[in-house]
Amino acid sequence: MKQSEIKNLSAAELQEKLSQTKKTYADLKMAHAMSPIENPLQIRSVEEQLQD
Repeated sequence: MKQSEIKNLSAAELQEKLSQTKKTYADLKMAHAMSPIENPLQIRSVEEQLQD
């Protein structure tokens, strides 16, 4: 997500986006733990979104 897009979101929308991204990250980690996922770089991509 671009910085300009983030600036236009309200606090509630940012919280929703954060919780949604955390859930996606947890789901990818669980799926990868059970059986290797097709593209493990997806995990890194979502992890980077959480750090930004």
